[in-house]
Amino acid sequence: MKMQLYLLFGFIFALIIATFAVINVGDVEINYLFGTANWPLVLVILGSAVIGGLSVGLFGLIKVIQLQRQVKKLHQIHNEKESWKEERVAEPASEPVTSSEEVPHEKVEENK
Repeated sequence: MKMQLYLLFGFIFALIIATFAVINVGDVEINYLFGTANWPLVLVILGSAVIGGLSVGLFGLIKVIQLQRQVKKLHQIHNEKESWKEERVAEPASEPVTSSEEVPHEKVEENK
């Protein structure tokens, strides 16, 4: 549902940009480092929107890849700790515990 909402907002935004671009149909002078050119304002607006969308998408993709790597690393650390715990539980005790000895245990806090 959340993705559909984003898609709807993106479609509305694209429609607003397209309407704005079609209304402004005059030519504009674009200054490059090596010269100038006259382009229709429609192409300048739409091109800027496309380049902006692609750059935001690229940065978002890079962030997603970084987060996936972090999740993979954290899963690996978690699995190593779980296997270490299982090994510790599976090891037989070197000396039997008598009832007079106190067994150390972790204190668990209760959420109220």
